[in-house]
Amino acid sequence: MTLTRRTILAAAPGLLLAKKTAKPRMNVLFVGSDDLNNSLGCYGHPIVKSPNIDALAARGVRFDRAYCQFPLCGPSRTSMLSGLRPESTHIHANSIGIREKRPDVVTLPQLFRQNGYVSARHGKMYHMNVPFGVGTSDFDDPQSWDVAVSPKGAEDKTEGEGRNITPQVGSGGAMHWINFKGDGSDQADHNAAELTVDYIDRNKDKPWFIGLGFVRPHVPLVAPARFFDLYPLNQMKPVENPPGDRDDIPAASEKIVDLRGGDMKMNDHDKRESLRAYYASISYMDSLLGRVLTHLDRLKLREQTTVVFWGDHGWHLGEHFRWQKRSLFEESARVPMIVSAPGRRGNGKASRGLVEMVDLYPTVAQLAGLTAPSHLEGQSMVPLLDSPGLAWKRAAFTEMRQQDIVGRSVRTDNYRYTRWDGPLPGEELYDERNDPREFRNLASDKSHEKLLAQMRGVLEAGWRAARAGG
Repeated sequence: MTLTRRTILAAAPGLLLAKKTAKPRMNVLFVGSDDLNNSLGCYGHPIVKSPNIDALAARGVRFDRAYCQFPLCGPSRTSMLSGLRPESTHIHANSIGIREKRPDVVTLPQLFRQNGYVSARHGKMYHMNVPFGVGTSDFDDPQSWDVAVSPKGAEDKTEGEGRNITPQVGSGGAMHWINFKGDGSDQADHNAAELTVDYIDRNKDKPWFIGLGFVRPHVPLVAPARFFDLYPLNQMKPVENPPGDRDDIPAASEKIVDLRGGDMKMNDHDKRESLRAYYASISYMDSLLGRVLTHLDRLKLREQTTVVFWGDHGWHLGEHFRWQKRSLFEESARVPMIVSAPGRRGNGKASRGLVEMVDLYPTVAQLAGLTAPSHLEGQSMVPLLDSPGLAWKRAAFTEMRQQDIVGRSVRTDNYRYTRWDGPLPGEELYDERNDPREFRNLASDKSHEKLLAQMRGVLEAGWRAARAGG
């Protein structure tokens, strides 16, 4: 057909209508919780009350076997946000910014900035020392954000009832709890949630990527008293470990956990207080997330917003007499991960596919229709969002380093293998089907020599060989 002025004018109303009805770009609410393990209702915890996270899982895909790449805040977050594994970021400790090691990398929020989105951070997204670094941006990445705010918080200076159970451990590691009255307007997480609500209000007609980073349940375990009231002390049940549990754990594993081993010298009552405070902090964080999600619903933005929820690594609550992080056991390596993307066929279901935190970058980029950089070392999980039951990766990889001790662990469908190199070499092999709490190390069992050799091979072959569809 020859284009004439008449045909162009005749088509104009349709062109205008097409422009007006063009599908809006997908927003991303990227929510992190610091030091959160899988103690959530949607993951089957019998006590913890997490109604808002549970509701999010009901609207998205819950990943039951998701693993961090390094069980420590800074290295884990840098790996996830850069799309690179710790062996490629060269960041194996806290308090190191991504640009110190990889100055030219394009981070996940930076990719959105480059593609016309406004990118905002409220709270902890990259590393932030807790509690004394709350309110600072010392290890943040300015290239990632148009707007970056680190709300201040009272933290261990919060006025209320409380106790430092383990004073022998420094601030930021001590099992210190405080409950307080009121709405928490002096708490960083409260203000991060409010900033996010306000930002969405002011940018509801623009495509945005928001990194909302909650500090809780990182110690000190600070929450309003009403959340402590949800967990009567006499209902807390400390973990029971079998006699001799530590006898077959390699020395490197015990050394690297440092002061967080040996039950941190806590007695039974101390442990009950610690559990109560940890659960209360989770419920507090959950309520703040609920405030943001409710606002999205009120503005009718949920159907054009992908919501991603994650914990940066796991957290021991007494398993193997350990507390907190820094280990390569399941409780420290596994993380909660939920992706709620509108219109996906798998929403409301769970996936048992092996996935990794480094997979979030390519997944979120694909959901937004963005071309991901070639440097990424994860794999998009979008197929699992439509078919959660798909067979997926052959293995997930986690490492832990401290000075000259290096531990590398690989989790397959049925087994976990860990190798320790350095001055205290050792190996661990666990049957996850019959020994899910990893009490029996099979590495020295002659009857499992063939399996041990196979798992060594999986570790040596690395993540590229373990990709889905490879």
